[in-house]
Amino acid sequence: MAYRASGGGGGGGRASGGGERPVRPRRGRGDLGPRLLSAVPAVLFAIFIVYFGGLVFALGLILLGVVALHELYSLTERVTPVKLAGFLGLAGVILAAHFGDQYQMLLALMLTFPLTFGLALLRPRRENVSWAIAMTLLGVLWVGVAFGHAVLLREGDHGGALVLDVLVGTFLGDTAAYFGGRAFGRRQLAPVISPNKTVEGLVAGIVGGTFAFWLFAIAYQDFIAGADALLIGFCVALAAPLGDLFQSLIKRDLQAKDTGRFFGAHGGALDRLDAVFFTAVTAYYVSRAVL
Repeated sequence: MAYRASGGGGGGGRASGGGERPVRPRRGRGDLGPRLLSAVPAVLFAIFIVYFGGLVFALGLILLGVVALHELYSLTERVTPVKLAGFLGLAGVILAAHFGDQYQMLLALMLTFPLTFGLALLRPRRENVSWAIAMTLLGVLWVGVAFGHAVLLREGDHGGALVLDVLVGTFLGDTAAYFGGRAFGRRQLAPVISPNKTVEGLVAGIVGGTFAFWLFAIAYQDFIAGADALLIGFCVALAAPLGDLFQSLIKRDLQAKDTGRFFGAHGGALDRLDAVFFTAVTAYYVSRAVL
């Protein structure tokens, strides 16, 4: 996800003097073309699973979740996460959300703890076992619980429409942040975590994401009032950059530029879905409160 505006790609563009120097807009065509092209299969896949919903949606999220966990566990291979426990925990949380509700999802999450502990005990060598368990459970909490909430959102009233609204608000908000940051970005938002993100890009993303959610909802759906769409869209637009910054913090700590190449020029699954992990949860609870 992007609020970029600085020169020099990757993790560069750090201003000297503790972030005092203004961030200069980056010139040139950049990577927008390849990013748009590589997004097409992802968009088609998202439309497919959202349209059919039910078990198709749940299984689609399990597939994406396993890819995301694999990326995380590969980046933290030095502590040898308990991968099987993570994959089973993720699938259990998502399937519990599909066949049950939030209580069964919580039960599946709690069962992941003894499962992780048990599989860790079976290892012949247990160096870094504490870190291995912690990283395993972080993946289930970060990815599995978020996708479990996406399933709960999809299976509620008007769930398919709400999931599409969330995706539109999230990704068009990111697009607005990208262009807003490139055009107007001067003040670094979080120079230690992600030097290329700017305050101006953040504001553009929040405004753009809120408007995109609101416009898509009121233009194509008649079950949601304009004020409710505006409120949910605003909360989604606020949650998106938090998910982005959380993932940037993890990558910075692990000294990784991208988490993988699953989405081609877009990077890995974690790179592209970081905001969705936060917006899906936010949309579920806010929509339940106002609709």
